[in-house]
Amino acid sequence: MKNFSLALGFCFLLSFQFSHSQSYIGHTVDNYAGIHGVVYNPSSIVGSNFKADINLASASVFGGSDYFGINVSDLIKSDGGFDFEEDSNRFPSEANNFFINTDIVGPSFMFNLNKKSSIGIITRGRGILNLNNINGQLYENIIDEFDTNDDFNFNSENLSGTIHAWSEIGLSYGRILLAKQNQMLKAGVTLKYLMGAGGVYINSPGLQGQYTAASKNLTTRGFLNYGSTQGFDNNDIDFGNLSSGFGMDLGFTYQWHPNRENDDVRYFQDPYKLKVGLSITDIGSINYEDAETTSYDLNASVSTLTLEDDLEAFLDNNYNNTSIGQSAKFQLPTALHVLVDYRLTKKFLVSAQADMSLVKQDNELTNNVINTFTLAPRLETKWFSLYAPLSLRQYGDFAFGTGIRLGPLTVGSASVFSNLLSDSSKTTDVFVGLNIPIYRK
Repeated sequence: MKNFSLALGFCFLLSFQFSHSQSYIGHTVDNYAGIHGVVYNPSSIVGSNFKADINLASASVFGGSDYFGINVSDLIKSDGGFDFEEDSNRFPSEANNFFINTDIVGPSFMFNLNKKSSIGIITRGRGILNLNNINGQLYENIIDEFDTNDDFNFNSENLSGTIHAWSEIGLSYGRILLAKQNQMLKAGVTLKYLMGAGGVYINSPGLQGQYTAASKNLTTRGFLNYGSTQGFDNNDIDFGNLSSGFGMDLGFTYQWHPNRENDDVRYFQDPYKLKVGLSITDIGSINYEDAETTSYDLNASVSTLTLEDDLEAFLDNNYNNTSIGQSAKFQLPTALHVLVDYRLTKKFLVSAQADMSLVKQDNELTNNVINTFTLAPRLETKWFSLYAPLSLRQYGDFAFGTGIRLGPLTVGSASVFSNLLSDSSKTTDVFVGLNIPIYRK
C-alpha cells in the first residue's frame, strides 16, 4: 500500500500548489475551445467555428477533500515553509472523501470532412484517485501514527478507494443530423482505445473499533480488501507494461438560430441564441489479468507502536490475511454532462453546466467524478475569451475563478478567487493549454 493515506495527503497538497495556474472547468463551453470541447461533448466537433484545430499540449488538475481545508494565502506566503499536517484545517467525520483528477491532452487534431461531418484524433493521459467513506478520525490517527492522548471509537461503512492511471487514443466523429433554417441538431461519438498502466484498490463493507491511548491498543472488527495490478506503484507509474480496453463518449447538441434568414447563411456565420448539450463520457473499462488481492481479517487487538510509514507492512504483520491472484476490471468514471448556453449579446454569453457521476462511489474498482454545478458568464471572440465560472461542488464547497483564452494559449482556474479569499479551501483546480487554431472566415 506504501501508505495509501499518506499518498493521498501528498497528492492533495500537490494539487493546491498547482493553484497558481487550472482545470478545463469553464473553458469547455467556449465555442473556440476546439479539442477540449470535444472531450466534454463529442458533438461539438461538427458545425464549429474551426476549419481545423491542433492541440499541442494541455494539462489539468482537479482535487480536493471534505477532510482537509487549506488557507491558500498562507501557503503562498510561506515560501516553502508551509507544514501540511500542522497548518491545514481538518474536518473529520464518519465518512470523509478525497479525490484527485489529472488529465493531460497530448497531440490531437480535428478537421471538417464536409459541411455536415467532422473527424478528429485525441490522445490523453489520465490519472484519478478516489477515497470514499473513510472515518475521518481513524484517517487522522493513521496519518499521525496514533500520536494522541485521547481515546476514540470509530465506525466506517462502505469504505472504498481506487487509484487508476491510463492513456487513451480516441477517434471522434460528428455529424449534423437536423439542419433547418433556425435549428440545428448534431451528434458525435468518440471511440477510445484504452491503455491501462495499472491501479490500486481497497474496500471494506464495515469496519468498527476503538483506540485506547493509555495502552496504545487498537481493537477492530471487520474485514479489509486491498489489491493492486502487477508492478503498479502509486509513486512510480510505469506506462511500459500496459493492459488494453475500450471506451466511448457520446454527445448531442441542439442550437437555436432565430435570426438566420435563409439556408445560404452558414450556422457559424449566424451565432445561436440558445445551445443545449447532453453527453455521456467515459463509458468502458480496462481489464488487468495480473492483479493480486489481499483480504485482511481485522477482528483483533494490536499495538499501534509498530505503525510507521508503511501501512501495508503493519497490516501484514498484525492481521491474518490471504492473497490471491486474479483479474481486476477497472471501470471508467462514467459521467453525465448537461449544458445550457444562452447568448445575451453578440459577444457576451452565460452558461449553466451540470456534471454528474453515473457511478456509485462505493462500487469496487471504479472511479467517480465529483458532482458539480457551474454558472459561467463569459466574453467570447475569435481570438480572445474571458470567463468567470462559479461552481457548487460536491461536499458543499463553493468555487469562484477565472480563465482566459488568448489565441493559442489558454490558462485559468475555476477556483482561484475562492481559494485566495477562503480561510479553508477544500477543492482546487488548475489548467493550461496550447493549441494551433485554424478558424473559419
